[in-house]
Amino acid sequence: MSSIRKIIIFLSTLLLLSSCADKPIRHLASDASLIKPGTSREDVLTYLGDPDAQQMTSETTERWIYYEERQSAMQKTPYLGGLFNASGYSRIVVTFEGDNVVDCTFSSHDSDEFDWADDYSWQEKRE
Repeated sequence: MSSIRKIIIFLSTLLLLSSCADKPIRHLASDASLIKPGTSREDVLTYLGDPDAQQMTSETTERWIYYEERQSAMQKTPYLGGLFNASGYSRIVVTFEGDNVVDCTFSSHDSDEFDWADDYSWQEKRE
């Protein structure tokens, strides 16, 4: 086997293996079902990890927001994925009163969710 062939095989293997090295995947839809009213902050941190954003709504009420961009199949392509748009977004909002959860909401949106609005003429200006 020639040395060029060995280099090509090595580089191909390296490229394929690098696509396996990705950040851990969060499944917000299933993780949201673990959070119930009365769940402690520590348990939320265990289930969901650190929040992507935090908001203090009053002295005793705080919201933790977890946000995830759902990747399209093309976005998962190594090295080229950054050129494509997300297929949608998921979000969990956990509301604490003191140290316990009082509310947890999950929402999910597709990137083309509002495309239907482009099909109607009511958006056009009438003169």
